[in-house]
Amino acid sequence: MTSKLKYDIEYYILLEEDKLKRKVLSDKKKVVIKIGSASLAHSETGRLDLAKMERLVRILANLRNQGKDVILVSSGAIAVGRNALGFSDKPTEISMKQACAAVGQARLMMVYQKLFAEYNQVAAQILITKDTMLNDISRKNAQNTFNELFRMGVIPIVNENDTVSTDELDTSVFGENDTLSAIVTALVGGDLLILLSDIDGFYTDDPHMNKKATLISCVDEINDELLNMAKSSTGCNLGTGGMATKLSAAKIANASGADMAIISGEDVRNINRLIDGKGIGTLFLAHKAKDFNIMDYIRTKTKQYS
Repeated sequence: MTSKLKYDIEYYILLEEDKLKRKVLSDKKKVVIKIGSASLAHSETGRLDLAKMERLVRILANLRNQGKDVILVSSGAIAVGRNALGFSDKPTEISMKQACAAVGQARLMMVYQKLFAEYNQVAAQILITKDTMLNDISRKNAQNTFNELFRMGVIPIVNENDTVSTDELDTSVFGENDTLSAIVTALVGGDLLILLSDIDGFYTDDPHMNKKATLISCVDEINDELLNMAKSSTGCNLGTGGMATKLSAAKIANASGADMAIISGEDVRNINRLIDGKGIGTLFLAHKAKDFNIMDYIRTKTKQYS
């Protein structure tokens, strides 16, 4: 057997294994989808891409029509607020960010509510802080609210409450909404988390900087090698989450029993393609840990940055 033939056979086997792993995604019943500021806005102006938001809402409403429970974790409040207030640059002072978030969150939800209403779908807003999760009563109340909204057929739209919380603003504890979406997935017992990103998956290196970087299709286990590949920042001035935070989110989601995928947010129809089993993005396979406790993660992070 020639080396090329051996390589072709091994590659074919890997493709078939990948197809089998992705085939089960269509059976997922509780799906959390995270979209970041960079995916929501036009890169040239920072203003909301309304056409993309309409496509996203249509896809989520259709998933709900299929009988799936759906949560949208949406960034964008600060970006929308800064645009409404006429600031061209990303604010740096925490008080300014919080003011932008106060304006932007209301406007963002107004857009979402109008779009979901077009598809006869009810949406709800849930704003979470680190303290929501740390406090046993608040965490249970949040969990009960999610479950009741699912029972009513409502799609919750989640964001961190930036007007009172600084955890996302300094990107240390909750970090950004990648981590928040993984925590929400664990809280509600989700079985699939989808991160819409500015690149189309997890690469061996930053594809914006290294043209030889290759896409990793499927990850069975997050090891030190993968962690070393991750980058902690992106080149975009709208979002806050890099690949390091996405790997952190994958570790939480996988340990809680959920698969996680990173796919390109450039075309939100990739959500359907992923769930249909197409070989796009990077899929991180669940491996539920018997001793998993989301509180351990949050408390560790809190002590680390306090």
